Amino acid sequence: MNRNEQRKRWAETHPELVAKHSMKRRMASHDYYGVAVYMVTLCVEGRLPLLGTLCGNDDYHVLPWIRLTELGRQVKQAWLDIPKYHPEVKLIAFQPMPDHIHGILHVTRPMSCHLGRVIHGFKKGCNDALRSLSAPGDTPTTLWEEGYNDRILHGAGQLQRWINYLIDNPRRLWVKRNNPELFIRHTGITIGGTPVTTMGNRFLLDYPEKVNVKCSRSLTQSDIEGLCHRLLTQASRGAVLVSPCISPGEKEIMARAFEAGFPIIILIENGFAPMQKPSGRQFEACAQGRLLIIAPWPHHDDNRRITRAQCEFLNDLARFISLDDWHAT
Repeated sequence: MNRNEQRKRWAETHPELVAKHSMKRRMASHDYYGVAVYMVTLCVEGRLPLLGTLCGNDDYHVLPWIRLTELGRQVKQAWLDIPKYHPEVKLIAFQPMPDHIHGILHVTRPMSCHLGRVIHGFKKGCNDALRSLSAPGDTPTTLWEEGYNDRILHGAGQLQRWINYLIDNPRRLWVKRNNPELFIRHTGITIGGTPVTTMGNRFLLDYPEKVNVKCSRSLTQSDIEGLCHRLLTQASRGAVLVSPCISPGEKEIMARAFEAGFPIIILIENGFAPMQKPSGRQFEACAQGRLLIIAPWPHHDDNRRITRAQCEFLNDLARFISLDDWHAT
């Protein structure tokens, strides 16, 4: 039986897994039987903190960590057992959190089954552990939410960034729990008649001086340098820079303001997915209260080009935010 026939048979015999997988997988055209590196995320049903407890203190020399429950330990063991059943799979990293897990695995050679089947077997082992630890008469049927999320990692650099992300996850959770307002999607906010969703320090909108960063693509590098010097001088005196960061000049100026530690407001085309948080250095900037991200449109999973009309709309919104006589409602 060739691989196309295997895929067809798997889909025909496991329609429920195909449906669950299709809801969350990121690349419909990807060969989930072939060689690839994946970061897989699964969430506990109802986001209950059944896997462990976040531990930490204010001593920054000791990083926060997750103290696993007995169920959490068995979930970890089920993950470590994956290569016993699928020797094509090499495990790279695993990070359990109280209510979800992240794991990175490498499919080193073509598999006879779909990645979804590998995850299904792992989930089944976890469900068996859940039932074995449950009290008589209180036997839940499943530990995990339907489906799973997979991110295909390309290149050693991206892989290492996500390994670092997994290692850093307990610290990030500690920061979020101690600064909850800075990491919550806020809806119901209207700016200039436009409903928006925000994440970060909303109080940046109340700063008395906000400056719109708008650069024509026709500007020379010398022009950009001069404008950057003037805007960063204003930022050093307390102004908040506002931009959708569309043109190269806008990106450069806002990046330099960000590097300098000044507060900024960024407008984006793609809104926030459920449970999404800023990543990398944007996460740290949110924790420090110097970043606000504004999205006037909902989240989408597909890669799409921003349109000219959207660029103009975001620029108009940035200009409006920079006016002195308005207030968010």
